[in-house]
Amino acid sequence: MIDYKSAGVDVEAGYEAVKLMKEYVKKTYNNNVLGDLGSFGGFYALDDNPHGDVLVAGTDGVGTKLKYAFISDKHDTIGIDCVAMCVNDIVCQGARPLIFLDYLAQSKINPVKVSEIVKGISNGCFESGCALIGGETAEMPGFYSDGEYDMAGFAVGIANKDKIINGSNIVESDVLIGLKSSGIHSNGYSLVRKLFGEDLDNLSKYDEELGEKTIDVLLTPTKLYVKTILDLIEKFEVKGIAHITGGGFIENIPRILPKGLAAKVDINSYEVPKIFKLMQRLGDIPTQKIYNTFNMGIGMVLAVDKNLAEDIVKYLNTKEADQAVIIGEVVKGEGVIL
Repeated sequence: MIDYKSAGVDVEAGYEAVKLMKEYVKKTYNNNVLGDLGSFGGFYALDDNPHGDVLVAGTDGVGTKLKYAFISDKHDTIGIDCVAMCVNDIVCQGARPLIFLDYLAQSKINPVKVSEIVKGISNGCFESGCALIGGETAEMPGFYSDGEYDMAGFAVGIANKDKIINGSNIVESDVLIGLKSSGIHSNGYSLVRKLFGEDLDNLSKYDEELGEKTIDVLLTPTKLYVKTILDLIEKFEVKGIAHITGGGFIENIPRILPKGLAAKVDINSYEVPKIFKLMQRLGDIPTQKIYNTFNMGIGMVLAVDKNLAEDIVKYLNTKEADQAVIIGEVVKGEGVIL
């Protein structure tokens, strides 16, 4: 069996780091920081008005998916991933993205490559309705290997305090709706690289099982959900939204659930994309572990009232065919029950 830890990522160490840093983070808070409103974004109230506006911010990177951009010399979509990882988080709280900034670091600036990267960032921002207002391009010779770079993004959105979505009103019997992903998105690539390697000749071959070249599947950009979510919450009440990123179903869905409630997920309720089935077989990965690493074909999970669920799915699928499916329900307990 190959899992995330054997691929070099120790999630337990990450949890411990967060635990240790909390006291230093909280020392910076003032009365405008709203620390208990949600978990996919940071909140800063613009005033004392209980019905006023709140800024919602998020930051993230692309991770080691960048390796596949390097070896294929394809850089025009990786910026979409960077934007998506940030704006998909803040829209979980019902926030409309306003602005985006990027950070790009490399050993030596290649103007053409930088232009391609920023093209992707620009496309992601345009699709999300936010402005790319600035950024930083750092040249760090001797620090990064030739031809390689790292990137991160930062997004700020806005929401009315009364309309923030944080899962606090989720109850037993609410229904879970999954919005389908475009593929692996931008998490778990240390394990992906362990499974598929980094040989471009092999990755560029047509894969009969996948129905396309492996490298094209691995570089498919993260889906942007902003317009879909913002349109939906104007028409229906959505109680909670979980962005299925690192930690998969197991860690992300519980982030929106009140204490004493669990997510019961029917993994047979939709067709798991071929890439995940292939990875599970290649790594001999147990079901629990693979759902604790990848999105498994579901990029967002919405918690809604059971009486609205069918109407919401129907509405979403008129906007984009086969993008939404009921995947489970909220029950008493804790965590995720597959």
